[in-house]
Amino acid sequence: MNDSSKSGWIVEALDLYEARLLRYATWVLRDTELAREVVQETFLRLCREEFSAVGSYVAQWLFTVCRNLAFDTRKREVRMTPLEEVQIGIDSDMERRETAGEIFRLLEGLPKNQREVVYLKFQCDLSYKEISEVTKLSVSNVGFLIHTALKNIRKRVLSEPAGRNQ
Repeated sequence: MNDSSKSGWIVEALDLYEARLLRYATWVLRDTELAREVVQETFLRLCREEFSAVGSYVAQWLFTVCRNLAFDTRKREVRMTPLEEVQIGIDSDMERRETAGEIFRLLEGLPKNQREVVYLKFQCDLSYKEISEVTKLSVSNVGFLIHTALKNIRKRVLSEPAGRNQ
């Protein structure tokens, strides 16, 4: 593979996945600047890989590397600074922010493994198979976790009074 075709698939991966990886890393780290550094390192590592090693698994490879780097960074940073609220890049439209805030509040009440698979599915738009490869869970376990998480969220939404402003 010549240099221009190698850079072509990397540029394509950057175009397709950079924003999703940034959202995911920001969610894990709760810090946009650290997330940018993790995503940059993820793509630098992709540049060192041969296309044949990554092939048709670019999404899984990128999310796995990004996940590992983000968790390593979070471990280092937790010792130094407290976690802060994250801005996920939601529209400035106030109603949408409130709705998204409520959804994220409900997600935070879920177990960690359910939160992660729901986030990868709905924020990063990964398939069950891709989530399975990123998290090292079986595809059926990913499906079960997503189903259980959505069932729990639905139950919470239906049990809370509407227009709750406490």
